[in-house]
Amino acid sequence: MAKTKSSKRRTSNDYGAAAIQVLQNVEHVRARPGMYIGGVNKDGLHHIVWEILDNAVDEVINGYASKIEVKLEADRRGITIIDDGRGIPVDKHPKLKIPAVVAVFTQLGAGGKFDGESYRHSGGLHGVGAAVANALSERLEVRVKRGGKIHEVLFERGVQDGRLRSAGKSRGSGTEVFLRPDPQIFGAKAVFDPDVLRQRIEAKSYLHKGLTITFTDESTNKTETFHHADGIADYLDKLIAVRGKSAAHKGRFYLERSEAPKLELALAWTEATESTINSYVNGVPTPDGGTHEQGLRNGLGKALRAYIQAHKLEPKGVSISLDDIREGLIALLSVYVLEPQFQSQTKNRLNNPEVAAQIEGAIRPALEQWLHENRSLGDAIVARVILAARARAASRAAISSVTRKSAGQAKIGLPGKLADCGSNDPRKCELFIVEGDSAGGSAKMGRDRKTQAILPLRGKVLNAAQASIARVLKNEELGNIVKALGCGIGKDFDAKGLRYDRIILLMDADSDGHHIATLLLTFFYKYMPELIRRGHVYLAQPPLFRVNIGKESHWAADDQHLQRILAGIKRGKPEIQRFKGLGEMMPKTLRETTLDPKKRQLIRVGIADELATDRTIHDLMGKDASMRYRFIMERAAEADEIDI
Repeated sequence: MAKTKSSKRRTSNDYGAAAIQVLQNVEHVRARPGMYIGGVNKDGLHHIVWEILDNAVDEVINGYASKIEVKLEADRRGITIIDDGRGIPVDKHPKLKIPAVVAVFTQLGAGGKFDGESYRHSGGLHGVGAAVANALSERLEVRVKRGGKIHEVLFERGVQDGRLRSAGKSRGSGTEVFLRPDPQIFGAKAVFDPDVLRQRIEAKSYLHKGLTITFTDESTNKTETFHHADGIADYLDKLIAVRGKSAAHKGRFYLERSEAPKLELALAWTEATESTINSYVNGVPTPDGGTHEQGLRNGLGKALRAYIQAHKLEPKGVSISLDDIREGLIALLSVYVLEPQFQSQTKNRLNNPEVAAQIEGAIRPALEQWLHENRSLGDAIVARVILAARARAASRAAISSVTRKSAGQAKIGLPGKLADCGSNDPRKCELFIVEGDSAGGSAKMGRDRKTQAILPLRGKVLNAAQASIARVLKNEELGNIVKALGCGIGKDFDAKGLRYDRIILLMDADSDGHHIATLLLTFFYKYMPELIRRGHVYLAQPPLFRVNIGKESHWAADDQHLQRILAGIKRGKPEIQRFKGLGEMMPKTLRETTLDPKKRQLIRVGIADELATDRTIHDLMGKDASMRYRFIMERAAEADEIDI
């Protein structure tokens, strides 16, 4: 009998102890970087810098340092962070039998922030940050000034390269860390963004009074020094200016508390319709909030309600909600917690349950007393709140006229132009918002009728950055979008009513198409920002050119892409067709290039920085034309061609 080859595929009988892999320290971080830094995207790339920077700031928080230097190399791939703190210990660890500085950068769980003695407050608390940054770096160098000497140790992809050695004599103490991210992890084109670095550095200088941080960007030969004696009180004024919204009044509430939990709070009401709370725990930003923000909201609401009741300022015919109290609010909250419990290593959210009551207990009486002592300001704030409540009531009445039933109910009240899909499961459905009836016709014929809905628009939509919610709802095109989505708008937004998991903007690949997409993104950002935050909004990438070479067809998204395709052609004469619009495409072509989930390319829209995004929207889409003029003039030299 002939022998057959045995299969190499492992069977259930082969699953034993030998199949269990044990990855430790550097190996585990490199195998699962997302577990430690959230992902290997732009945020993850910068997160390894924050780990080292936060360690330097921890020395400042605990009174051992006052200066930090950050240097970005000319190629923007390498970065150095220097502090004048105590310097990481270099003597041998009694248990590990290796220098402590080596343990800090190679062993997960090795750190000086567990006993509460070496550091009373710290942003780093898991003892993994430095080791993670090292494991994900192509090269990392540490120099420690301690005991009159400079001690140096080098690492390659998390592995020690040579012994800890003396590199000369020194005065003072401190730690210097140079790192270059590993292109095997982050990609060959990954570089640091100077603007992202600058914003984080500037925020640190506001959060820690007395701290001086210098930032040098060698790619531009520019050095900036950040130092703010008044801390977050100065930061509040900057944020109000950055958002382009004037304060509703000159009053600023500021609270500083030294006993546990130590905190600083600065807040003011502006003429904006949205609220912004920037919170920090032990100097680390918490963009997803947490229990400290809950304590702020509770304290704020109870203090305002108590003031309203004490002075009999309750409005007639309308009730005041917490949303009304917070409308237009800009607040900065910095707290220091002895044993912070963050949601993950990225520290985006604080979970300590006891902190909410502690923060509320500190803020409520102080704010209430401030309101009573500044009666004219207190009355002005209440008037602002009542105005918001009345506007909310009017908005709800307007919205109710366009509210439709959810996906599980009868599909009534939908826009007449909407070609809806057959499925009632929102998780499987997607809505294409298409430019023009002609393109909408092609999209309707090329779509998957079961899961893909098409809503064509007529011309350019209203600029929502310059319009009230009442005007937005009266606008036919934007009103149709609100009806189709089914999740409400503004303060009445409810993600549970959303009828589509993906909202895809499908516009022509030209300047007009980009403008319409920008107008729609402005609308979503102002009145439905949660759609963007939850990852529901996408940009389709239709081709602008078709290149035929014999029987082969290539698709180019823009002129640069076209040139790359042409440069790669070795034989044959290419035939180039430029699409004037999506309406020129046959339904089959539109499906193959743009609609088919297996072949298309989508760009998910996100908000990397709330403040920077808000400022950009205000500058480019707001009523102040001078901001747009300045933007154009500053970048005129960068434009090769202007499509007018």
